[in-house]
Amino acid sequence: MEFAELIKTTKVDNVVFSHPGLEPVAGTLCITSHHLLLSGSREQNQIELWLLIRNVDAIEKRLANSSCSLTLKCKDLKVLHLEIPGMEECLNVASSIEALSSVESVMMMYPFFYRPQSMRLAGGGRQPHALEKYYQQVASRTGAWRLSVVNEDFQACPSYPALVVVPSSVDDAALRKSARFRQGGRFPVLSYYHKKNGTVMLRSSQPLVGPHRKRCPEDEGLLAAALDGRSRGFVLDTRSAQAAKQAKMMGGGTEHRSAYAGWKRMHRALDRGRPLQESFVKVVETCNDPSLTMDRWLSKLEASKWLTHVKESLGTACLAAQCMEREEACVLVHGAEGMDTTLLVTALAQVILDPCRRTMAGFQELLEQEWIQAGHPFHLRCARSAYSHARLKQESPVFLLFLDCVWQLGRQFPLSLEFNEAFLLALFEHSYASPYGTFLCNNEKERKLCNVEGKTHSLWPWIHSERQKFLNPLFAPNPLVIWPSVEPQSIFLWQGLFLRWVRSSHYIDEAWTEIQKIARNHKAHLEHQSGAASTQTEAQTLSKVETNAHL
Repeated sequence: MEFAELIKTTKVDNVVFSHPGLEPVAGTLCITSHHLLLSGSREQNQIELWLLIRNVDAIEKRLANSSCSLTLKCKDLKVLHLEIPGMEECLNVASSIEALSSVESVMMMYPFFYRPQSMRLAGGGRQPHALEKYYQQVASRTGAWRLSVVNEDFQACPSYPALVVVPSSVDDAALRKSARFRQGGRFPVLSYYHKKNGTVMLRSSQPLVGPHRKRCPEDEGLLAAALDGRSRGFVLDTRSAQAAKQAKMMGGGTEHRSAYAGWKRMHRALDRGRPLQESFVKVVETCNDPSLTMDRWLSKLEASKWLTHVKESLGTACLAAQCMEREEACVLVHGAEGMDTTLLVTALAQVILDPCRRTMAGFQELLEQEWIQAGHPFHLRCARSAYSHARLKQESPVFLLFLDCVWQLGRQFPLSLEFNEAFLLALFEHSYASPYGTFLCNNEKERKLCNVEGKTHSLWPWIHSERQKFLNPLFAPNPLVIWPSVEPQSIFLWQGLFLRWVRSSHYIDEAWTEIQKIARNHKAHLEHQSGAASTQTEAQTLSKVETNAHL
């Protein structure tokens, strides 16, 4: 397929374009294989707007006499309006954008064509061995775990990476049998080792016990080895008890207590798939409707259930963290497939428990380990955003829900995260449409087949080059576990995401600029002082500054 075949017109003059926060500008629209370029001038200032076509989620056409208008609704929730002279030209532009934004072949996407002069290929700073680095940290504290290459050919589990961390006492033959007993081959593997007390968090998919209560001695032995002599562990199932029971009739199910000695099952139902996608659509619709009264707006926000999903996700992650921190018990997290809410819980629990995961570098490694390499199907889940009229059953904003939960943590603990809201927003944007290959494909097997590492650039070097604008100026390392409140009054709408194209953020941006200046001045002041008491006082002062700016 050639891109030229999909482009019915390459250039249109006298186009008027606008979006919230930008006054209408008349200029020229150019269409390339991957971008829309809108250029014009206003008050002797040249204005250019580049839009990655992959970012277009839906196109709405309005026809009137000899001209028509297009509304482009983007995956990052931005809305653009184009007034195009000539009916035929307008329809050609719409047809071209629709065709180019719907290209399904991964190899035809922009990351395979993106070649910035400031960056070179050959890995581009990607971290394909994040799990190896993490294993070295675990191995320095205990010999109970090993790095296995049982999946080096992706035969044991097509959605797992080539390397997995498993109990040292379990051989690869047993792992293969356990994989055959788990949906999609996702047998229990190490997700997190809690250095404080040696407890571990595992993740997997559901066991295939079926209605006849099938058993797998190797799978049972794997979980027994994971306990490493501890008296108990908890299986945290992200489905309801009823859903797990229904899955049993379809060949799935959950671990029987009699077969898995020491493991106790708990159910915490978390929505994914269609219900979560519909919730995302509803909350965006609510935020974009300026005609709503306050009462009606609040009613629709509640009806969307988005904040309920945030609350339940944080609560489930807190439960997993409490089992490890306070009960000193091991945890196995799984739902059905183990690629969505499972990863949401394991990743969030680590941010709550581990101060290293709250740094820029640690959070990046967490994303690599618990989302990208762990097989979250980004290509399927992020195929469409909140505006698309084509509802695919594989779509689900699980990763966005995770980012929202992390934002809630940052709001409740403003000094404990090294990164800021802008960093989370950048991750949201790049997971849906990006010039970088970091979030391409559904798993490591697909990325290997497409040679994503060798042929695309990684997002992380760009993040590092822009590091200063992604840092939290109030950051003060917190070695403690951060326990968020999950009371309804503690969960807020993420305005920086859902309202950023609806209302101006000018005053908020000014406030944060001022906070950064204050933080820099205080940092310079602290460099001339010493002592823990001084540091503590300054941290309290910065916290008050942040609170006042937020209010």
